[in-house]
Amino acid sequence: MTILFVPGYMADATLWDDVAAPLGGFGPLLHADLRHDTSIEAMAARALAAAPERFILVGFSMGGYVAREIARLAPERVQALVLIATSTRPDTPALRQSRGTVGKAAASVSFSGLSKTAIAQSLHPAQAGNGALVERVRAMGVRLGGEVFRRQSMIVRSDDRHRLHEIRCPTLVIAAAQDRLRSREESREIQAGIPGAELAVIEDCGHMIPIEAPDALLDLLLPWLERVAAQS
Repeated sequence: MTILFVPGYMADATLWDDVAAPLGGFGPLLHADLRHDTSIEAMAARALAAAPERFILVGFSMGGYVAREIARLAPERVQALVLIATSTRPDTPALRQSRGTVGKAAASVSFSGLSKTAIAQSLHPAQAGNGALVERVRAMGVRLGGEVFRRQSMIVRSDDRHRLHEIRCPTLVIAAAQDRLRSREESREIQAGIPGAELAVIEDCGHMIPIEAPDALLDLLLPWLERVAAQS
């Protein structure tokens, strides 16, 4: 089984480094390229064009919106779907305005990655001062650069709750108990909307699940993927 990873806002393929080796036992690992586009729909179309005939989707945060769009565009090609620390709710007007302002400013200033304040908010409160984790998140943004930051900051995430029922593949929704960016209620909304979806919660973890709690994430993913493989 090929696994296609879809990263989140200002995250690159290294987001998955701590889970890649065990998951590689299921088959090839691919990474969606979200650097070039300014909409969820365009990101999904680009990822789908580069994907194999059949694959499992794993989407994190903003990547969850992209992954759901892929699943709707090509339901016959998606074997299963994993949605991590994501939501189906639209951006608030204030958040859209904030991102737009930041994105426009990034075009005219030197970009040095996400701010330490923003990164700390994405981590468990106990990890907010963890220099290694903060630097790892910041470094992903630096590698992607200011132009990608500008494009991704201006993306509109629309409400797709009314379309969740269109997703019919096996789906696992994973939330973090101490996620300060996405609530458990948002994950429950996704589970309730996708027929047959399962929900799991990782305790003592913030938003950046693949980096903060890779072992706990693998404890959920490995047996679930084994079941998916057995049913394929």
